[in-house]
Amino acid sequence: MNAIELDDVSLTLGGRRVLGGISFAIAAGRFVGVLGANGAGKTTLMRAILGLVAPSHGAIRVRGQPATRGNPAVGYMPQVLSAAPQGTRLSGWDFVASVANGHRLGLPILGREKRAEIGCALDLVGAGKLARRPLAEISGGERQRLLLAQTLIGRPQLLLLDEPLISLDPHHQQEVVELVKALQRELGITVLFSAHEINPLLGAIDQVLYLGNGQAALGAIDEVITAPVLSRLYGSAIDVIRVRGRIFVMSGSHDVEHEEHRHEAGHEHAAHEGHVDHV
Repeated sequence: MNAIELDDVSLTLGGRRVLGGISFAIAAGRFVGVLGANGAGKTTLMRAILGLVAPSHGAIRVRGQPATRGNPAVGYMPQVLSAAPQGTRLSGWDFVASVANGHRLGLPILGREKRAEIGCALDLVGAGKLARRPLAEISGGERQRLLLAQTLIGRPQLLLLDEPLISLDPHHQQEVVELVKALQRELGITVLFSAHEINPLLGAIDQVLYLGNGQAALGAIDEVITAPVLSRLYGSAIDVIRVRGRIFVMSGSHDVEHEEHRHEAGHEHAAHEGHVDHV
């Protein structure tokens, strides 16, 4: 069974066509890096897979069924989350538990089975020691572990991780990628992991899904990260340079994957506020 299938899908946001007539299938159990320039549609695509953005044309299927909001088989880590209320002493355990019922921030009363599930999720991401620590004392890298634990509540088969490496230094980026890869292998799940450059994902991903110019290219790194493919997706001449195991995507002398990172669309990410994990 394929984890995700898109059949001639077009997505429109705010009157702008983000993706037009794209088709691809991602097999179950794959780790796929989702890449593309700012505004290429990485977040919009994930929200469409979640059933939050309806295609203007075509069909999206998740594990053989139409993409629908609230699918428990899908775990989601958005870029932007609502901050914890000021003055609270919300702990790491509380933070993960807050999505256990209804997957909205709050502090539910949980039974033994759900509490065990939360403990298991924390252990899977190596965050057991963070359970009783206040969020205010938890670093950015540690916070990402808690966010990842949230996505595992409900035992999803597909994880959509939207730019989880933002604001992390290279060391913590590597830790997050290695952790997600270990989870993907141990749990046998499918992962879509969006990023604004390919290098942190090298050695971990099975395939690349590159978006640009309203189009998409899916395949192995050496099939997609090429000058002809990326020139088509960027709509301009692109050179791909490989140096000491790293890949640089260049437009003239400009490294297009290292441009200042911005959200794809401010109003789109504002819509994430109050939504976490399974939506």
